[in-house]
Amino acid sequence: MVECDRVKVEWILFTLLFGKIAPSTQVGTNPRDREMMTISTLAEQRTVLQNISWETFEILLQETGENRGFRFAYDCGTLEIMTPLYEHENPKIQFDRLIFALAEELDIGIKSAGSMTLKRQSVKRGIEPDNCYYIQTEPIVRDKQELDLKIDPPPDLAIEIDITSSSLNKSEIYAALGVPEIWRYNGRVLKFYQLVDGEYIEREFSLAFPLVSVREISRFIEQRKTMGEIALVKSFRAWIRDKIVENTGDKD
Repeated sequence: MVECDRVKVEWILFTLLFGKIAPSTQVGTNPRDREMMTISTLAEQRTVLQNISWETFEILLQETGENRGFRFAYDCGTLEIMTPLYEHENPKIQFDRLIFALAEELDIGIKSAGSMTLKRQSVKRGIEPDNCYYIQTEPIVRDKQELDLKIDPPPDLAIEIDITSSSLNKSEIYAALGVPEIWRYNGRVLKFYQLVDGEYIEREFSLAFPLVSVREISRFIEQRKTMGEIALVKSFRAWIRDKIVENTGDKD
């Protein structure tokens, strides 16, 4: 690791632990480094750093470990560090519960991968979704304790919650990594996207769960704002069972 990378890693870690990155702060000694920017809201705090090498990104992942309170997104030298707050985390939890209930009621195999780091050095991109799942490819990864996108498939579904606009084009990152489907939620509107010929196309129905539409899932996600969490999951399960009966014609 060159000295510039060492300075950057130490400075970034110090700032994440002890303070915020001011808008005019520079990282490292390289004169090409641009100004850093921090955006704070009630839902998320985002810090964007330019001219970050892949090696620096990898070292940050190793130094900060898996149990940190922030997530990284890396796009060809630009690093975004996002610290989620309540308005971000609550819908993330509800999506996870609904997706698990959906898979269970439909008897579909699923392997949850949480916010695992999805990265490939060959495309110089990496990202940590709010949640991600192996569904269609679950049998391939079922027995694996470690996953590497150089040899393993990407998750079939990623959940992205962006209450505020990200400084990075996350769709391009996911597309480069080959993630087939994204559900994106901005706190008000939910959209389903499917990867088609290297680009994400908005769809009405889920690729992983063709039985459900974006309108139906959105209705339950909005109900979380006024309904208790247990009641929400119970209501969702009852709805799925009715939906199965409706589609199979089994009235018994």
